Amino acid sequence: MNGLRLYGRYVSVSWRSQMQYPASFIATSIGAFATTITDFIAIWALFARFRQIEGWRFDEVALLYGVISVSFALADGLTRGFDVFGERFVKTGDFDRLLVRPRSTALQLLGYEFRATRIGRLAQGMLAWGVGVHLSSVDWTWTAWGTLLFAVLGGVALFSGILVLQATLAFWTVESLEVANTLTYGGVEAAQYPLDIYARWFRAFLTFVVPLGCVSYYPVAAVLGHVEATGSSVWLRFTPALGFGFLGVAMFVWRYGVRRYTSTGS
Repeated sequence: MNGLRLYGRYVSVSWRSQMQYPASFIATSIGAFATTITDFIAIWALFARFRQIEGWRFDEVALLYGVISVSFALADGLTRGFDVFGERFVKTGDFDRLLVRPRSTALQLLGYEFRATRIGRLAQGMLAWGVGVHLSSVDWTWTAWGTLLFAVLGGVALFSGILVLQATLAFWTVESLEVANTLTYGGVEAAQYPLDIYARWFRAFLTFVVPLGCVSYYPVAAVLGHVEATGSSVWLRFTPALGFGFLGVAMFVWRYGVRRYTSTGS
């Protein structure tokens, strides 16, 4: 509980500091919304031309797009410290300061900066989600809503785990490797579409290696009634739990990296 209160104070301080420049906050948020909404417009244009892809309609893909976009926006806003870990902490030696404080390094990095400007990307994802819900013919029961909420939480855990692994690599590479963006931003792009359109090996990768499909495609398919087409069953509503498992593995690797940290010297 002390850790949660401390994290709450971290977020409060970060929020107040960003609100000192409201014009900058508004402009950056609008820019994030405008930049990402073009992806959703491209999806609409695609379905306006082809009507459906592998049995999926626009409203269904809009819901899938909304779930993964909201998940990534939340994770991106909460894990800034891990995202810039290499250049801000390892390369400069500032990570040494975190090690001597009586709090976990993960908590301190989570509280490094709460990126409130990600509200623009979050709003864009919520808009796509709303369009999907409005146009779909799904019976929106509490079970359906609970499944999608669980999918979002699992997605936040998964993307956070990817960023933790990216930060852990910096213990050996000093600077964060941009190749990790293929699993974050690239993963978002891949997960915006149903797995049916990809080759079998890529579907397996997005299911068993980096379970992006498990936190978006499978639960959304279960809600929409695509379980027969995917050869899956209702239990796939619970696959977002693998996102939490991925985060647990990432934190285990993080602790291993912390034990091997040797500082940057002087």
